[in-house]
Amino acid sequence: MLNVLYLVHDLCDPAVSRRVAMLHAGGASVTLAGFRRGDTVPGFDGIEPIDFGTTSDRAFAQRLGSVVQAAWALGGKLRHVEKPDVIIGRNLEMLALACRARTLMGAEIPVAYECLDIHRLLLGKGSVGKAMRGAERFFGRNAALVLTSSPAFVRDYFEAYGQVHAPVMLLQNKMLDLSGAPPAPARMPPLPKAGEPWKIGWFGALRCRKSLHLLAAFTRAMQGRFEVVLRGRPAHVEFDDFDGFVAAEPFLRFEGAYRNPQDLASIYGEVHFCWAIDFFEEGLNSNWLLPNRLYEGCRFGTVPIAVKGTETARFLTERRLGLLLDEPSINCLAGLLMDVGREEYAGLRERVAAQDPATWVCGPAECRRLVERLGSL
Repeated sequence: MLNVLYLVHDLCDPAVSRRVAMLHAGGASVTLAGFRRGDTVPGFDGIEPIDFGTTSDRAFAQRLGSVVQAAWALGGKLRHVEKPDVIIGRNLEMLALACRARTLMGAEIPVAYECLDIHRLLLGKGSVGKAMRGAERFFGRNAALVLTSSPAFVRDYFEAYGQVHAPVMLLQNKMLDLSGAPPAPARMPPLPKAGEPWKIGWFGALRCRKSLHLLAAFTRAMQGRFEVVLRGRPAHVEFDDFDGFVAAEPFLRFEGAYRNPQDLASIYGEVHFCWAIDFFEEGLNSNWLLPNRLYEGCRFGTVPIAVKGTETARFLTERRLGLLLDEPSINCLAGLLMDVGREEYAGLRERVAAQDPATWVCGPAECRRLVERLGSL
């Protein structure tokens, strides 16, 4: 059995649980260690994570100090850990700790660099950006494999910037379904009757101020013909007053957090469209990523909305799916959606539903391929 040491920057991130589940389903044993952004760490299928302490969003100086402290204390933290066959570092700061762990535990242990976002600090033209990219190249020289979630990260960052030159394995942000059973048909929400709104769902990590303001202005301009339902984890540091803003908007509703994957069928079954747009790092990371909500929304039959010129739009165009926004403006969004009637919507939804479920869902076979690839290192 492959023994994996998995180092993560946020134990509270639901994506970490999914990756641990993938590794287990593929036949690996996992030792999990990392920082956390919350007061408590969620359960991990019988794993007791090694806790490196708390870090905060956007507190980069504090995070850097925490990484340095963790590097010094790493020998003690890992003293009872069985020597791994491979070490995975999830993002740059954990790649640095993965290299430190490799030094402590055995120079022959291969390191995999899991990079699912390209932070704006890595893309700056000034001294900070150059230093960050230099650090990535320095630690990346030890990487035997890069795990990433979008072809654009490879094409527009790793290759364009000449960063880590290790082989790449693409792990898209698909839903994880280990049942092995054929997926149940998606539940279609009732089409609006006269006077009822079309519903747009914006679910997941809510961190995009521009999306929030655009959707608020659009729904006001449409005078209630469209309603936006928000669910998930707002990144409050990115908003002046998320709760107050949403409460003041007549056609926006925030319904709080949800369980993933248990609640996905029900929450997507209540909306007609999925907001698969993120301007959080506009022109950079947000143009390159393929978000979780794209796969979740399409798996459950909603029609995705994306912006032209992004990797999400390229993905949808190749499959002739969804609606593509020319530019993020009220007029463009109104022009895109106002012509969608009941028949047009049924056709859009049917094209989504006709896709191979493997487009949206990661099953046991993909988990085995991941572990086999790691084992081959």
